Amino acid sequence: MRWKQRSRRLITAALSTGLIALGLVPLSAGSSAARPAAEPVNLAVNKPIEASSSTQNYFATNANDNSTSTYWESTGHPSTLTVKLGANADLDSVVVKLNPDTAWATRTQNIEVLGREQSAQGFKSLKARADYSFSPSGNKNSVTIPVGGRYADVQLKIYGNSSGYGGQAAEFQVMGTPAPNPDLTVSNLTWDPAKPSESDEIHVNATVRNTGSAAAAATTVNVSLGGTVAGSAAVPALGAGESAAVKVDIGKRAQGSYTVSAVVDPTDTVDEQNDDNNSRTAEDKLTVGQSPGPDLEVTGITSSPANPAVGAKVTFSAKVHNRGTSGAGAGSVTRLTVGDATLDGTAPAIAAGETAAVNLSGSWTATSGGATLTATADATDTVDETNENNNVFARSIVVGRGAAVPYVEYEAEDGRYEGTLLEADAERTFGHTNFATESSGRKSVRLNSTGQFVEFTSTSAANSIVVRNSIPDAPGGGGQEKTLSLYADGKFVQKVTLSSKHSWLYGNTDQPEGLTNRPGGDARRLFDESHALLTQTYPQGTKFKLQRDAGDDAAFYIVDLVDLEQVAPAASKPAECTSITAYGAIPGDGIDDTAAIQKAVTADQKGDIACVWIPAGQWRQEQKILTDDPLNRGQFNQVGIRDVTIRGAGMWHSQLYTLTPPHEAGGINHPHEGNFGFDIDDNTKISGIAIFGSGTIRGGDGNAEGGVGLNGRFGKNTKINDVWIEHANVGAWVGRDYSNIPELWGPGDGLEFNGMRIRNTYADGVNFANGTRNSTVFNSSFRNTGDDALAVWASKYVKDTSTDVGHDNTFRNNTVQLPWRANGIAVYGGYGNKIENNLVYDTMNYPGIMLATDHDPLPFSGQTLIANNGLYRTGGAFWNEDQEFGAITLFAQGPDIPGVTIRDTDIHDSTYDGIQFKTGGGAMPDVKISDVTISKSNNGSGILAMGGARGSATLTDVTISGSRDGDIFKEPGSQFVINGGGAKKSSVRAFTAR
Repeated sequence: MRWKQRSRRLITAALSTGLIALGLVPLSAGSSAARPAAEPVNLAVNKPIEASSSTQNYFATNANDNSTSTYWESTGHPSTLTVKLGANADLDSVVVKLNPDTAWATRTQNIEVLGREQSAQGFKSLKARADYSFSPSGNKNSVTIPVGGRYADVQLKIYGNSSGYGGQAAEFQVMGTPAPNPDLTVSNLTWDPAKPSESDEIHVNATVRNTGSAAAAATTVNVSLGGTVAGSAAVPALGAGESAAVKVDIGKRAQGSYTVSAVVDPTDTVDEQNDDNNSRTAEDKLTVGQSPGPDLEVTGITSSPANPAVGAKVTFSAKVHNRGTSGAGAGSVTRLTVGDATLDGTAPAIAAGETAAVNLSGSWTATSGGATLTATADATDTVDETNENNNVFARSIVVGRGAAVPYVEYEAEDGRYEGTLLEADAERTFGHTNFATESSGRKSVRLNSTGQFVEFTSTSAANSIVVRNSIPDAPGGGGQEKTLSLYADGKFVQKVTLSSKHSWLYGNTDQPEGLTNRPGGDARRLFDESHALLTQTYPQGTKFKLQRDAGDDAAFYIVDLVDLEQVAPAASKPAECTSITAYGAIPGDGIDDTAAIQKAVTADQKGDIACVWIPAGQWRQEQKILTDDPLNRGQFNQVGIRDVTIRGAGMWHSQLYTLTPPHEAGGINHPHEGNFGFDIDDNTKISGIAIFGSGTIRGGDGNAEGGVGLNGRFGKNTKINDVWIEHANVGAWVGRDYSNIPELWGPGDGLEFNGMRIRNTYADGVNFANGTRNSTVFNSSFRNTGDDALAVWASKYVKDTSTDVGHDNTFRNNTVQLPWRANGIAVYGGYGNKIENNLVYDTMNYPGIMLATDHDPLPFSGQTLIANNGLYRTGGAFWNEDQEFGAITLFAQGPDIPGVTIRDTDIHDSTYDGIQFKTGGGAMPDVKISDVTISKSNNGSGILAMGGARGSATLTDVTISGSRDGDIFKEPGSQFVINGGGAKKSSVRAFTAR
């Protein structure tokens, strides 16, 4: 769900409470004539405020914190400072203050005042630009600008400052009174049956009331259990003072206790006096009892062998548990599906509370890339169970290349659809608002009109969905939310909320720091993802349809792909762990839980507790979790946590989220690292959670970066497993410069990332920097990263450049899709690093795999291995489309790149060359290439040695076919030597430069 922004609107007591309490204003009053005129008050204090730019730590939030000792300052002119009142107010004046201290010399600022009415898209001028003098002796550095009219957002536009600085404001006050508006609240929550069992359909009854002074249009109310939306229903239009009883169906629920909450107008479609009172949490918990009878569930799958090779015969057994109150008789069928194989076993009689191992007949032949194992208890429905919706269990198995992701991916263009097929041009042109280039498989489907859809049939059971999509940006930027309708076998399931808040970057530059959120010209990063945990499991063979219905009113919808996953139930708290709720955290209430999370982590670090538990639910986090720095060194705290274990109920269940973009947070821990996630120094374990940032940009609009999910020194014995990171600048940045608190120096050593899911970043997925060594990223998936999805950067900012070299790191069995900038996998310097068993798809502009000595790394030495990888539709053109990159590119820009082995690799459908040796200042001596297949290099050669390339390569059992410019292409003047005797269906030829 989209959480209501907690803007702390301070609606004047004279309007909303005081006069009503005194009996001066009747509850149904809707006429301004019925109330006495209220004195203007400052409506701007602590409201959401944003600036076009900020310098150093002089953030926009300093300008409405009710203190003149802090201030906002822009980076230049013109600049804007915009406060959002939340709803229309009748304005009286605007007050701009600077610090009254005499140290602030007299200065003149040229200021225009603008306003936006709550239903309008743009701003209008309220007071033409004029010079205003600020004097600490004369006017005490305070200027009052009379304005009038009814507006919801008020903006200062500052064109100049005689002091030579940018626009400045210590306090930006908007004096006025709230205008008549509705105010929706949830006044009561009940449910029936009052004491349900697992077999009962449950209905939550929400009383919605309009306590405002004007009528409210029709909207919706969402009901959540434990912070996750469980159902929604329509709310009729309500006059001032009117109420409506709304019934929300939430279906059957598993045994347990649930926190019930509701929020009216969840997507802010109604302009209200106060958006902070739309939610309500029931005082009592919904307790669902266990129905009497047997209840079978699969709790685990064992494979033999555990990690099979491609082509191996694999057998399986399943653990079947009876969580019911009475025994289940013998003879029920336990069924496992994997790939195109279906394996059955017969379960014995299982007493209540007992577990049995069921051996499954037959075997499965392991295929490359792994597979999803889905086991179902009582698959033929012979047992009359109390809960028929918990029989399915799924997990993945790693085989050959790529991550064994637990979901099945469906391309929109491969399903049945009514819409427009989008296909990329031959060169897959990027950066020019090209949806098809940014699509998986370079194809997607556009839904332009009501009734159009994308439909596909599931190949395994699923209870969750992820939709990779694009909808338009808001006219003025900043994104918008729209819905798309999900159906299963023709029956409406729910609305899926899509957002463009984190997509749509504009600009003609290829420098990411130059892109902006402001609409205009070419756009890129057009796609984002939405996810939903469904209320039930849908079996294999279900026809899922995403359809544009009458209420789905975006100008267009583009559907690229869908992931369907069978998500396991939320894990239970381990006995040794202490929940963050013990420190005051409350799920799903929209209030910042940072303090509680930090207290729990600190307690674990001190040894007061053994483990931090983050239960299932939505937990708001607006500051990074770290260690308090008693020495207070520098402007930002950069001391990470150590000796901590943090566990969650699963990445779909225990989810941390932030609402504030890092560049708007004010007082964040570090400008690059943001206001969410964890700063790690040593010996930390984190598993089973999600970290959802709120980044919207990388660099542009005032160096406004999107934050880092996991960052720090990392040290030794740190393990990160099954963590989902999204909407960050970087998923995980490993390493700090030695100069950053030298006494805490501790590069990542033996670090493990496993089962990661990193999506939709503005820069890297995982970067091993600052001497990281002996570390691994395994069985993880990356999609839509804004720089290298995986990288080793042997940077020089280390304690000892002779020993602190990035070395012996491994990227193994990972799947990388759709990096919208830079490489799938890259290594910059170091030795002993390995890239093995990975799959890389659809890079926008850079190689699938790149070895390079740009970014000024420590030199390559020893061996670097690229083995058993698959690269599909990779490479591209970048840097003003002047540089063309191959699927695998070696770029010795500075020092040499020696000791490279490329073997057992498939390269298919490259945008340009298959393997490319690029012009640079260094050489690439003695590259060994063996057992490599290169097919269909669309706009290039199988292997290219550029004119300035130096070094040599030996080919053994290399097969090349379908290359536009020939199998092996040496540009004139190239000193690179290719020994091609081992190449099949290829020849070494020289061509004129293309």
